[in-house]
Amino acid sequence: MTATTLTLVAFGGLDYRPSSCGFRRRRRLRTKPPRVALVEARPRPPVPVIIRDGNIIPTGGDGDGALQVSVRSIRDRAEDMQAEARAMARAANASVYSPLLLSNKYGSRPIKVLSRALEISTGLGSFAINLWLDQLNRLADRNKRLRAIELRQIFTRLGPTFVKIGQGLSTRPDLCPPEYLEELSQLQDALPTFPDIEAFSCIERELGRPLDSIFSAISASPIAAASLGQVYKAQLKYSGQVVAVKVQRPGIEEAIGLDFYLIRGLGFLINKYVDFITSDAVALIDEFARRVYQELNYVQEGQNARRFKKLYADREDVLVPDIFWDYTSGKVLTMEWIEGVKLNEQDAIERQGLRVLDLVNTGIQCSLRQLLEYGYFHADPHPGNLLATPEGKLAFLDFGMMSETPEEARLAIIGHVVHLVNRDYEAMARDYYALDFLAPDVDVSPIVPALRNFFDDALTLTVSELNFKTLVDGLGAVLYQYPFNVPAYYALILRSLTVLEGLALYADPNFKVLAASYPYFAKRLLTDPNPYLRDALIELLFKDGRFRWNRLENLLVQGKKDRDFYAKDALQPVLKLLLGQDGEALRVLVVKEAVRVTEAVILGTLLESYNSVPAFMWTPILNGNVSGPFVMSIAEQEGMMELRAQVFRIWELLQSSENFDPALLLPILQVLQQPEARNLGGRVFGGITQRLAARLLQQVLRAPPTLSTPIS
Repeated sequence: MTATTLTLVAFGGLDYRPSSCGFRRRRRLRTKPPRVALVEARPRPPVPVIIRDGNIIPTGGDGDGALQVSVRSIRDRAEDMQAEARAMARAANASVYSPLLLSNKYGSRPIKVLSRALEISTGLGSFAINLWLDQLNRLADRNKRLRAIELRQIFTRLGPTFVKIGQGLSTRPDLCPPEYLEELSQLQDALPTFPDIEAFSCIERELGRPLDSIFSAISASPIAAASLGQVYKAQLKYSGQVVAVKVQRPGIEEAIGLDFYLIRGLGFLINKYVDFITSDAVALIDEFARRVYQELNYVQEGQNARRFKKLYADREDVLVPDIFWDYTSGKVLTMEWIEGVKLNEQDAIERQGLRVLDLVNTGIQCSLRQLLEYGYFHADPHPGNLLATPEGKLAFLDFGMMSETPEEARLAIIGHVVHLVNRDYEAMARDYYALDFLAPDVDVSPIVPALRNFFDDALTLTVSELNFKTLVDGLGAVLYQYPFNVPAYYALILRSLTVLEGLALYADPNFKVLAASYPYFAKRLLTDPNPYLRDALIELLFKDGRFRWNRLENLLVQGKKDRDFYAKDALQPVLKLLLGQDGEALRVLVVKEAVRVTEAVILGTLLESYNSVPAFMWTPILNGNVSGPFVMSIAEQEGMMELRAQVFRIWELLQSSENFDPALLLPILQVLQQPEARNLGGRVFGGITQRLAARLLQQVLRAPPTLSTPIS
């Protein structure tokens, strides 16, 4: 294999500079011609290398071009890590949330604190008075839209902290009426801008370089403004790459620091005097403040984006922008520019030949992986942060607000769904310990009737047909009555899925997020070897000593809808549990069920054969409800035939999987060679033999038909 090396470096020429009216072309005068570093264009064999102590060392001799590519990737990765380290150094002085520091800072500035408290109380107080007057004059419903607009305007005037609060409320249908949700959703990206000259000065100050040495072009005004910063479209000078440049609002740290100092003081008053709020208001405020302060560090946001990309962008239908570390600092973030349409602009999406529901379903599947697989998820998926690209991909933007789900809670959520399907309300109540909703010393027994009352009414349909908002509202009513402490991660999960369902409902009023989620839950239950989920699967499939084949069939039907489902994985976890040291109770059930299934297959096949023979060729017994060539009731025959049909359907489902290969049975056969498995096989064989012998004896000893017996 040969390679061609071509190097060309030019200095000088034309460039672009930002101006007040857009891009301005400028020709630089020269006193001498541009220097050109020349050009080597000859075949040259690649040099084999080894990597020792982080250094790339040529070894001489023949090599392989693939190795050169690998070395280049290692070098690129090393350079990227160095660039990230330089960005982190630029953000070394980024602020972090500290209640103590805020108290020390603003405790000695009473005039400033009093002035801001007066500004906030005036704005929110006037809104509260107007609401009270509407109630008094019975105009609350008529003026709801007017009050929603008023609240949006008040939050905008009060600044970034209250804009963030409004954004949070805009995704809480359990707290706000629809009119408020629609108005507050405008706070997501339609916010006032700050002067461009301040933004450009911030870029130069943060990156330590003139603007025209970084960008060959940059938009004269922002293309979007958010609560903490605004975004420009630019072109990198060194590569021509089109990028988005986010610049932080000036004075933002001072503004939100003072607001959180005041809001935290209000939290102490709520904890002391407001009895009906059971959660720790100060703890919730501290958690919210920490997240907002994390959003102020743009290097942290870049690292969030990289981590998110590594975990989830392996999906062909998901796109995550890359980060340019050399042009990123604590207050400036430069990332890959993504062309696309906001997910709530349905008409524009459909004009591109795309379906909103397909994109929303992609978002749901990706969100489920985020929430329940790796536990690291995008906590702010509003329409401005979700784009439909022309290629039909779903692009995630803005990684300032991320959250993590504890592993125990991730498993408990899946188990909670199983308990919901089984209507096992006692187990559902116990799940709240693992979900960290309840302290271990809280008695859950009074909660069980409340869960039963709500879900027995709500589950008149199947779980997959249950509207997610209905579920959230019902659980919210239960949580409100009892001493629950809802963790921050759970509120963000509800927010994420509620937003996605809301986007889908614009396109299809009958859309159900739980139905779209069920394939993922089915796949996890069928394939995940985690002991907790294996137990949940057994709990779902067995009841009163009987295997529920319809449940298994439904799980396979749903699981196949998930593109990551593999048939071979669905056969392994239960086998390992079955043959494990603690699997005796399950083995007893499996032996019993295996005997029942084998009998159904053998006798069902015989019954089918007999039914294909004309009736006059054999003489059945018809003593009331007994019919056919065997002594069994019609109901028993029908049940046996249905079981046989279900088993065959399940096998066909496994065979029809795209990745099905008979070779996948080899590991199972190897497992079955274990002593415990051979013992299990002997027990099954013995049970089948006894069952068929009993049937045969019953057949031989049955009374012969009389002449008066009608012939069918």
